[in-house]
Amino acid sequence: MNTKKLILMAMFVAIGVAGSAFVYFPAGIARAYPIQHAINVIAAVLFGPGPAVLIAFLTGVVRVLTGTGSLLAFPGGMIGAFLAGVLYIKFGKVWFAALGEVIGTGLIASVIAVPYARLLLGTEFGALFFIPPFFISSLTGALLGMVLIVRLRKVNTLEVWQWGSGFK
Repeated sequence: MNTKKLILMAMFVAIGVAGSAFVYFPAGIARAYPIQHAINVIAAVLFGPGPAVLIAFLTGVVRVLTGTGSLLAFPGGMIGAFLAGVLYIKFGKVWFAALGEVIGTGLIASVIAVPYARLLLGTEFGALFFIPPFFISSLTGALLGMVLIVRLRKVNTLEVWQWGSGFK
């Protein structure tokens, strides 16, 4: 790991933590935090799945410790970040990273959240309870991340930050 990569990763964790404190909206019975999903998409494109998952994990840890997030931040953030990175590597298109975030968080993580919530949070909710807020949050965040990546590319900033091969 080089210093630039570590600094950018720490910056994304900080933005994720600060963004969760200030940017959220009601999504059914929960609150949607789209900044984390935008960061997942950007990190997946810049660094790949491993570092994107690490950023999501560290953001979740800080959010839980500061009281701005719940334990559901872990499966929601990490699964979406992983799938976004994998799909970006496989297909090389930003919209595949966004799609991976929505599928990973909005669908897969919302189903995994059911036993996870039962075991760690002591709640008895069905899968349909988590799907709408997870889906809305991940969709809005993934779209925001995709727009930011396109804008960063247009001003030639993304290539300066990019880790690995060039932007596709």
